[in-house]
Amino acid sequence: MSTSPESLQPLDVSLSPQERFEEYLQTRGLRQTSQRKFLIDAVFDEHEHFDADELIDRLPRRGEKNYVSSATVYRTLREFVDAGLLKSFQLDGRTVYELDYGYPQHDHLYCTKCKQLFEFQSDLLVEMRDKVASEMGFRVTGHRMIIQGICRECTKGRRKKRKQDLV
Repeated sequence: MSTSPESLQPLDVSLSPQERFEEYLQTRGLRQTSQRKFLIDAVFDEHEHFDADELIDRLPRRGEKNYVSSATVYRTLREFVDAGLLKSFQLDGRTVYELDYGYPQHDHLYCTKCKQLFEFQSDLLVEMRDKVASEMGFRVTGHRMIIQGICRECTKGRRKKRKQDLV
């Protein structure tokens, strides 16, 4: 699953993802392992939306250096979400992950044909969200919007000329 070339730029943060996760583990009485360290680097090396299977496909295979079992990947992804490093959401029946730590609030356009996610930020959308929440006496703690449709490239591909259009 890919993101658009206009992906959001990371924000300046006081701790690296490794340091932030180390802090999380310490508060839970857990230890940092080489596999967890390797997975943080693998996840934060790219700003991509992914599911667990896509991450597993990018990792070394059994018998290779830095091999991480599927069970460890699934468990560690849940820990990354709990630690505030990743966000997860459901898309087409799959759990999709995206970087959260060090990235600004944003929303998505999702092409149902090519399965590409496009990130965007909208001040107007945030203003409207806050106005509606205020009118309803609601305190906003966050939101997620995924607008589904068909992207420009897929729309171009659908406009095949029919024989009767050529007359």
